[in-house]
Amino acid sequence: MRPETAVQSPMNIRHLSSLLGLLALTSCTTPTDSETKPMGANVLSQAAIHAAKTGPVDFAAHVKPVLEAKCVMCHNRKALPGHGSLENRQEALRSGELGAYIQPGHPEYSLLVSNVKTAHQKVSVMPAVGERLTPDEFAILTKWVKEGAKWPAGKAGTLKIIR
Repeated sequence: MRPETAVQSPMNIRHLSSLLGLLALTSCTTPTDSETKPMGANVLSQAAIHAAKTGPVDFAAHVKPVLEAKCVMCHNRKALPGHGSLENRQEALRSGELGAYIQPGHPEYSLLVSNVKTAHQKVSVMPAVGERLTPDEFAILTKWVKEGAKWPAGKAGTLKIIR
């Protein structure tokens, strides 16, 4: 082999490196059921789930633990500046570019419910990081919104951002 033919042109090297990069990226994709987005375990005890399903949903006992564990880590003013936040009732009811996260009495118009149920199942299941809402948790949040989304003011109604 002649020395001048052994040297690759810069164009061929760029194409090769692009192809290798693309192959590396496609091998890193994870299926929807991957361990990075597991269905998750219920945050609430079975007794709390039963109480929420058979009686009125209580914010402190049934909703706050779920929102803190699975939602507010991303849906807060620091993580999503300019977008909706679930840090407190005032933030959650504020209407942003896409609407309000919560419209009391109307789960069908509340992004908290509608985005989890429809759009994100195909695009990016919510939450994008961590465990997904279980069917029980989703049912409780939907029922809570339908019941009027009672959410106390002050410290009792402020969610702790768990990272």
